[in-house]
Amino acid sequence: MSISTESERNGMQQASNAVAFTLKKMREFAKPGISTKQLDEYSGELLAQRGARSAPMLTYGFPGYTCISVNEEAAHGMPSANKILKEGDLVNIDVSAELNGYWADNGGSFVLGEDINGHGRLVDASKEILRKSDQQH
Repeated sequence: MSISTESERNGMQQASNAVAFTLKKMREFAKPGISTKQLDEYSGELLAQRGARSAPMLTYGFPGYTCISVNEEAAHGMPSANKILKEGDLVNIDVSAELNGYWADNGGSFVLGEDINGHGRLVDASKEILRKSDQQH
């Protein structure tokens, strides 16, 4: 999408803000002992508070508001009441949303609590690669 007016820029900014806010709050809410379904339901509440709708649900009937992958899941994990977060898990959250006709997407990976499994090295390496890539452009 090309942004050619201030109104379009504002629309994109609002959608981006809703997604960024939701991702940040989900990361803060995540703790050992909760299910990825509980974390996902929280994201649905956050998006609704901002007037946004889950893009995966809206576009292709995804069974969650967000994609939550844990440990060996590469991407687009489906939230589940049976998937319980544990200390040291590698968690990846992808939030995509629509707000007033504008779409935004953001995601990130983090280690839940103490890095007892050594997943922090992967998160750190990913951040370093992105930093170097950004410097090259």
